Amino acid sequence: MKKGVKQLVEEANNEIETVSIEEAFTLLGQDNVTFVDIRDIRELERDGQISGAVHAPRGMLEFWVDPDSPYHRDLFANGNRFVFYCASAWRSALATKAVQDMGLPNVCHLEGGFSAWKKADGSIEERKPRGS
Repeated sequence: MKKGVKQLVEEANNEIETVSIEEAFTLLGQDNVTFVDIRDIRELERDGQISGAVHAPRGMLEFWVDPDSPYHRDLFANGNRFVFYCASAWRSALATKAVQDMGLPNVCHLEGGFSAWKKADGSIEERKPRGS
């Protein structure tokens, strides 16, 4: 293997912005900031999500961001600041780097991910299982 996941995450973290939990607390709820949960839907259903966050599955993220993709979501063209997060800030580092490389401006990720958010007693809302 040429590069392992730890090296990829480290390289991504050297090129992207990471926001602390404290800074994220101040960003949550601002009209021009969107928190984006990239975890698998089963993680959201099991553990909840940051209050007000939108879900963009990691496997679809680049397709949703690209305005030329048939899967594009207008959400990613609204000019907001985007705060990506996953469980531990590994997937979100890679995702943030990918969309930054695509040209999405004003994107960052949450230090420590959802685990750190929960530990800091951040606001969490339940995610209802599909079909309920």
